[in-house]
Amino acid sequence: MSKKAKEEKTKETLTENTTKERQPEEAVKDDTKLQLNIKIDELNAKIINMNKEKDELINKIKLAQADLVNYRVRKDEETANQLKYANKDLILEILPIVDNFERAIGSEKEEATEEMKKYYDGIHMIYNGLKDTLKKYGVEEINRVGEIFDPNLEQAILTGNEEDKEDEVVLEVLLKGYKLKDRVIRPASVKINQK
Repeated sequence: MSKKAKEEKTKETLTENTTKERQPEEAVKDDTKLQLNIKIDELNAKIINMNKEKDELINKIKLAQADLVNYRVRKDEETANQLKYANKDLILEILPIVDNFERAIGSEKEEATEEMKKYYDGIHMIYNGLKDTLKKYGVEEINRVGEIFDPNLEQAILTGNEEDKEDEVVLEVLLKGYKLKDRVIRPASVKINQK
């Protein structure tokens, strides 16, 4: 064999060896790339799941915050209502006393002695002071004589028949009704017209 042939044979051998060596290296590289791609896909799936969980948790937090705000608003309204109507029970206890004062004033006679007039003047002063105090705390009298009966404000105790009046008109207040601010605390007892 000539020198040239030997060199070519060596080159061929080297080329074959290099090709043989490269093939496993490339196979390893391809396998590594495949494994890396699989790992990347797994990590991307985890990221997507974590983003979904994050979004769900953010929504839960927003709902909890909204619930808390709604709860506070509800509690504030309840507290405001409790404060607004805190005197209701006391006022309901005072109203029969006001009724008694009105009865006493109604029994006043014109031909009373000076001593009795002083007595009635005292009753008027106490009655007016009591009414002013109730008014200061938001108590309003319900007096709807001549108006159409309203079951939200009044309770019909008696009926009458007056031809010149409309049907369901309040003819007389038998017991005064009262409102505290905007709420009826004692409906008026009335006599209404029925034809």
